[in-house]
Amino acid sequence: MHPTARRVLAAAAGLALLVGASACANDEQQAAENVPGVTDTEVVIGTHQPLTGPAAPGYSRISAATKAYFEHVNSKGGVNGRKIVYKVMDDGYNPANTDNVVRKLVLDDKVFALLGGLGTPTHTNVLEFVKAQKVPDLFVSSGSRNWNQPDKYPTTFGWQPDYTVEGKILATFVKQQFPGAKVCHFGQNDDFGRDSLVGVEKVLGPVAAKQTYTTTNQQVGPAIGALKAAGCQVVISASIPGFTALAMGQAAGQGFKAQWVVSNVGADYTTLAKQLGDKKVILEGLIADNYLPMSNDPADPWIQAFTKIHQQYNAANPIDGNAVYGYSMAYTFVQALLTAGKDLTREKLVEAVRKGGFTGPGLTPFRYSADVHAGYSGVRMNKVTGGVQSYFGPTWTTDDGDGEVKEFSGTPTAPPADAIPTT
Repeated sequence: MHPTARRVLAAAAGLALLVGASACANDEQQAAENVPGVTDTEVVIGTHQPLTGPAAPGYSRISAATKAYFEHVNSKGGVNGRKIVYKVMDDGYNPANTDNVVRKLVLDDKVFALLGGLGTPTHTNVLEFVKAQKVPDLFVSSGSRNWNQPDKYPTTFGWQPDYTVEGKILATFVKQQFPGAKVCHFGQNDDFGRDSLVGVEKVLGPVAAKQTYTTTNQQVGPAIGALKAAGCQVVISASIPGFTALAMGQAAGQGFKAQWVVSNVGADYTTLAKQLGDKKVILEGLIADNYLPMSNDPADPWIQAFTKIHQQYNAANPIDGNAVYGYSMAYTFVQALLTAGKDLTREKLVEAVRKGGFTGPGLTPFRYSADVHAGYSGVRMNKVTGGVQSYFGPTWTTDDGDGEVKEFSGTPTAPPADAIPTT
């Protein structure tokens, strides 16, 4: 080829590369500009929470802690240079309200993702809408197995142990420690209670008696009376804090002295003691489970780190189990944002969670994978003694199928500097 022709071709090729590169850059810029809730300096996320209503006691403090953690992260520069803007909407634990506020967050406020929407009946009511909008729906604050349906709801993920995992482990503990006892079940009349009962009966077989409650009716006396009449010696309870307090209060009033073994979501001692007031003595001997550091353990490095954040950004609230939940979930979300990368898209965030590998304060590993959207894999038992809620015995893991309940010997990772993940 003539030298002049080669120079012309080389120049043309170079121009094509420049044009191509420019086009790619423009495409990426265009893509970034088209991602709802994401700018060069901010990422806007939203949640629905029961700041009022029957689930507000205790739970209303979760979003306060999550907000405090994001303020802390933002003070250190945010995530990949973006500050996290966290919009909290009150749904009063009413599914109809949840539908309204989530539509506002997605359609009007154009949030990038939903984080920690709280409640089984409430969040169930928005699953189809969230799916249709293709919004990342991370770390729903409920242990319903609804969140673990990757084929049906590909952008939705749980975070805490699901209620069937928890039910299997609680039942295994009861089977070991109360052999031959008449075991009964008290649960919320939705997937919360039903999923728990599935787990319990996978281990124990049919329980001796079962009663339910609805969150719109605080008259639990007849249900507790029926459990007493059935001769229940152990009651495994899947109840939110307000109804744990009501049920145990009714049991005490009726002279019903069963051993209560309560799901972690309804067993935070600080929350229950506040609700029961001078009757909090009935919480002595309460057995429950958890999977996060105990808020009253000053030696735990995560509690030490979260307490510093709490004192600076959230001091008006107690640092109880709800606060630890809010801080821990927010920590996992920052990990997910980091993994998704600087060129943030909804698809990359969902893929980051599917990839899994997150670490943090939890006592057991997460279950995330391409085929599993469930969160933590197990729990450890705790007991109230002398007004102090403390862990005892081994940590357990299992799945929500027929997998074995087995002891887990791993330990949580230590918190990084400033309790902010770097990977």
